[in-house]
Parts: sequence; C-alpha cells; structure tokens
Amino acid sequence: MTTEGKQGPRERLLEAAATLTYRDGVNIGVEALCKAAGVSKRSMYQLFQSKDELLAASLERRTSAYVATLLPAAGDDRSSRERILHVFGQVEAQSRAAEFYGCPFLAAQIELKDQSHPASRVAHEVKENLTAFFRAEAERGGASDPGLLARQLSLVFDGASARAGTGADTLTGLIAPTVITLLDAAGVR
Repeated sequence: MTTEGKQGPRERLLEAAATLTYRDGVNIGVEALCKAAGVSKRSMYQLFQSKDELLAASLERRTSAYVATLLPAAGDDRSSRERILHVFGQVEAQSRAAEFYGCPFLAAQIELKDQSHPASRVAHEVKENLTAFFRAEAERGGASDPGLLARQLSLVFDGASARAGTGADTLTGLIAPTVITLLDAAGVR
C-alpha cells in the first residue's frame, strides 16, 4: 500500500497512519508508516516530534469525518429517538464493509492503555463527545435518567462496534432492537 501522489509528506504520513493503525493497530512500526507514506524517517521526525504525536494528529484529522458520518446534522428536525437510532443505523451500515474493524477511537484507547498518551487523549475526547450527544438527546427526548441512558448507549455503541469489528457478531437485527429497548425503558420519545 502506498499513499504517494499529489499530497505532501505530512498528509501522506497522516493518511498512512490512519489506514495502517486502523487495519493493523497502533503498534505499527515507524518504518512501515514511512514506507507506506513514501517518506523518510528523517522527514517524519522533522514533521512530528514522535510517532505518538503522528498517531494523535492522525486521529484528530479523522475526527470530523468520523463524526459527520456518524451523527445526524445539527439542524436535523427528527425526534431525539430518531437521532439516536440514526447513530446506531450508521454503525450497522458501516459494519457491513469488509474493511470494518470497529471504532478507531475505541481501538486506540484499548491498545494504548496509557490514558495520558496523546492519541488516547484525542480518542477519549471523541468518545466523551459521543456520550455527550447521547445525553443531550436523552434530555431532549424526556429520558427519566439522561446520564444513565447516555452511558448505556455508549456501552452498546462500543460493544456493538467491537463485536462487529472483530467479526464476532453482525449488527443487523441486533443493534436497533437493543437500543429501542433502552429508549423505551428510559421513556425517550
């Protein structure tokens, strides 16, 4: 795999890091990253202080695209229930792809273990923002305990993403009924 082309070395490194770490994990070597990007190690270290910084920048770079494909638009006038179900519908649709390995942000957190790692901090923020989205929608939808429901939905999201990403299960016919049960129990309209 190579990402050489019209992009500059920084963009090629970010793209290679995103692709390789999603497919192979965050422990991918610097040599493999540089080879995939068509960039020398020297150039990489001129652009990034460390591989850790490159990983964090790569995750940060994919955040907006990830959120845009996952969450409904801010001006979307659907009910809270429909907006929450949209997120899980997106995960179900993504999980059908042959190259689906689960949530890249969850994977980074699990693999890194170190919560102070720069990439782990980026991933943590993305996951916290998803939980905040669920909480805001739960409040708007009249949930009896919006905080608890948000945490439950995050748990289902991460569990579903992990199980589908590892090939342990398919989400079709499983994720929507699970989420609907939680929304019904919480009284979300």
